[in-house]
Amino acid sequence: MSLEKPRPRSRRTSIESEEERAWVGFYRRVGRDPAIATEVVAQLESDQEMKRTHLALYLCCKESLRRHKARQARHQRIGQFVRWLCHGLFVQPWRSLQAGLRHGRDVAVECLPEVAKEPAVAQVHRLAGEAEFATAHAAFEQQATSPAADTAAASAETQGSSGTKASRAA
Repeated sequence: MSLEKPRPRSRRTSIESEEERAWVGFYRRVGRDPAIATEVVAQLESDQEMKRTHLALYLCCKESLRRHKARQARHQRIGQFVRWLCHGLFVQPWRSLQAGLRHGRDVAVECLPEVAKEPAVAQVHRLAGEAEFATAHAAFEQQATSPAADTAAASAETQGSSGTKASRAA
């Protein structure tokens, strides 16, 4: 027998080794996946003891989230530039072409020859300006309104006489 003390082995249990592998996996994945980084930060912030134990992981997660936010802002700027460029290259020239064609259409219509006018229309306008025609037109209008008044009076008279005949018969 040996007088030496047996050295205690520092064997870790399988649970401890699996736990350590999981934390190592988190260290590797938080830099690539902001969703995991967000979850790890939430978990570490809820337990202060765990946060102290895994402070490097917490800082890596925070750095990953900052990089992700900066990347998103950069992507938004690039997207705005691409939209502006496409608008300038495609939309604006198309709208300018449409406006030019619209104005060109108006110019083309104005360039067409005038339609032959009815000679009677010109004669009516010329005659309407003469004094003799104006007096004849006024006389005609007066005659047209007086028979209508006479017709209305005769109609009223006829109705009145029919009413008196009916009263005499009774």
